[in-house]
Amino acid sequence: MRELDLIVFGATGYTGRLVAEALLEFPEDGLRWAIAGRSQEKLEAIRTALVERFPEAASLDLVVADVSDPESMRAMAKRTRVICTTVGPYGRLGDAVVNACMAEGTDCCDLTGEVNWMRKNIDAHHDQAAAKGIRIVHAAGFDSIPFDIGVYALQKAATDRLGGPATTVRTITTRLKGGFSGGTVASMALLFDGIKRDRSILRLMGNPYALDPGFRGPDKNDSRSVSFWTTHQAWTAPFIMAGCNTRVIRRSHALLGRPWGEDFSYAEAMGTGRGLSGWFRGQVMRLGLGAFVAIMAIPFTRWAALGTVLPRPGDGPTEAQRHDGYFGARVVGIRGDQQLSLDVIGKGDPGYLATSRMLAQTAVALAKDELPETYGVLTPGGLMGDALLRRLPRVGIRFEVRD
Repeated sequence: MRELDLIVFGATGYTGRLVAEALLEFPEDGLRWAIAGRSQEKLEAIRTALVERFPEAASLDLVVADVSDPESMRAMAKRTRVICTTVGPYGRLGDAVVNACMAEGTDCCDLTGEVNWMRKNIDAHHDQAAAKGIRIVHAAGFDSIPFDIGVYALQKAATDRLGGPATTVRTITTRLKGGFSGGTVASMALLFDGIKRDRSILRLMGNPYALDPGFRGPDKNDSRSVSFWTTHQAWTAPFIMAGCNTRVIRRSHALLGRPWGEDFSYAEAMGTGRGLSGWFRGQVMRLGLGAFVAIMAIPFTRWAALGTVLPRPGDGPTEAQRHDGYFGARVVGIRGDQQLSLDVIGKGDPGYLATSRMLAQTAVALAKDELPETYGVLTPGGLMGDALLRRLPRVGIRFEVRD
């Protein structure tokens, strides 16, 4: 039996501290957990700050580990059943956690939305992790739980109400208020720099089934235009997160054994409303997204924007701003001539407060819940859909079928 159930690695960073706060705010009975980072002094300071709000944090163990020191990483992995890591960009810093967990038979989860890094882990580790009974769960934050679990919940409802799963599912994000994550900016910068060095990354990102190696289904690449979706009766614009979310959902479908059919189709966009005003907002959003991509693609303009237009890694909103945020999405499934809708409703800044709570619940589910005997490089929807449907309403994230 391991000494600990869970270690939060990266707890001295902005998001890691929020994950620790989420575990304290929504405590799990009997959970033995600790916080970890590379500095003993900083860990002690974080624990002291946590105690001001949560006196029970005084008993938290502190674990010193550094991604540049493989022995310290393995020692950390050996002590616990699950590592929850917020140390990114994952394409640069995430390998150390995965390698340590593979060596010590430890489960892990993270926030990555880096499709190329997820695919790297699928190719390198999935078969061995499955054989050894290890779970590596990616994309356990706003990338991509609301969308991944939203589709899972819709398909459960469709099976009950329509007599079988929807063969076509479309999701639009209907409302969104929150700060853009500095960690996401860093991950995107790493991606653009990687594409310049290796054009195969661009081809991988253009593959709608990038996380389902060898499979070819009906979906093409994500929409880059403003279009009217009859499923939602609304105009839509390209959604910056669709490139990750859509691929995660297709991997979840594959991990579940493709129960929604070989011809299952999924797409995602940002909703901009109805009428002429909706069309106009869509065009503005499309142009804004294009400008953002152009800024990120050029190192100089990216550098100039950091700290002004774009947040730096480790920066984040105030507590009041985090609690003032929210998000919403509508998932629509079609089966023959029948249609079913589900709303995803979330409280808190999606990139920070909601994300930290989603990751914390994913980690606790890995450590404490009875989950399907599915192992390898996984997604939340491909492993713990039912567990998260039970857990997430507790932290302000709901999935409601529309009658």
